[in-house]
Amino acid sequence: MKSIITAAVLASALVAAPAMADLDLAKKSGCLACHSVDKKVVGPAWKDVAASGADRARLITSISKGGKGNWTAVTGGVPMPPYSPRVSDANIEILADFILGL
Repeated sequence: MKSIITAAVLASALVAAPAMADLDLAKKSGCLACHSVDKKVVGPAWKDVAASGADRARLITSISKGGKGNWTAVTGGVPMPPYSPRVSDANIEILADFILGL
């Protein structure tokens, strides 16, 4: 029984580790200045973005090039700044997948 509990704890840690790494990437990239996983800051909560059925390619473009008008009711018209080239294209894809996976 003890080994089953230990295995379950280790498995959950392995699943949580990539999510924590992606959240750390978001912190290092400056995303948390305007976003949070589960509540609106300046921009929408990422769980709301994921629940909206956002398109991966469009989200990657929004992160890379910035945007305005997609979440005006939430942001009050505050635009999202572009994050490319400050954040690499590979990391932008990781961030988009993290957000959509919430």
